[in-house]
Amino acid sequence: MSPENAWELRESWESPIGTLRWDRLGPEDGPPVVLLHGTPFSSYVWHDIAPALAADGHRAHVWDMPGYGSSQKSDGQDVSLKAQGEVFAELLGVWGLSNPSVIAHDFGGCVALRAHLLHKAEYRRLALVDPVAVAPWGSPFFRLVAEHAAVFGQLPAPLHEALVREYVGSASHRGLLPEVLDALVAPWTDTAGQAAFYRQIAQADQRYTDEIQPLYPALNLPVTVCWAAEDTWIPPAKGEELAALIPGARLRPIPDAGHLVPLDAPARLLGELIAFLRN
Repeated sequence: MSPENAWELRESWESPIGTLRWDRLGPEDGPPVVLLHGTPFSSYVWHDIAPALAADGHRAHVWDMPGYGSSQKSDGQDVSLKAQGEVFAELLGVWGLSNPSVIAHDFGGCVALRAHLLHKAEYRRLALVDPVAVAPWGSPFFRLVAEHAAVFGQLPAPLHEALVREYVGSASHRGLLPEVLDALVAPWTDTAGQAAFYRQIAQADQRYTDEIQPLYPALNLPVTVCWAAEDTWIPPAKGEELAALIPGARLRPIPDAGHLVPLDAPARLLGELIAFLRN
């Protein structure tokens, strides 16, 4: 069985922006924790962390945002940070979760922060892992693709796949196992996936973090900020800046890991997360 099939989300929900795939692991009466992925990834980034949290007694909820992973990808779909934040706030209600712990990576950090700050989603505590949260963000490659998404969308399939592989692989400091890289890239390689890959970049807009960044000093819940020491996508200095903006936030450096810290250093990150959740 291929890695992407081994990580199967068994449930679905018809969100306002497309069918969303999700699953949960762990005891039904365990304290709930929700994990959010980033871009251009999927819930697969948590395939080591989520089962370990479940084994520790937590009820771990994972989901692929619309436009990502195994969730619906369609022409004209709104996959912006604004839309994803609204969907996440509604999804918590669908799950019946009123005060879960939340762990969010990359783009998921902004989604979780928007849901809490703008849409009144309540969390017990919030762990932010190398999040998209503080301006400016977006690599030169990201900006180039955003400006010419229609052109990139016409690349022949083999060239497109090679580009995605190189881009996703650059998020790792240690280097990804071939089967892990395959699983991360697979959702973007068919016709719908190729269009969706460039769509989500074209719709990534810094204004959606600019809207909420002034609100970070008003956050009133336990927050930890985990940051990979070798992140070349979002430099560690952004972690220091973010932690300084949030009252009481603790910055936890993760050594020898790149932006894909849940895959580069799962054991070290898991240790930080479990300590935070148990505190």
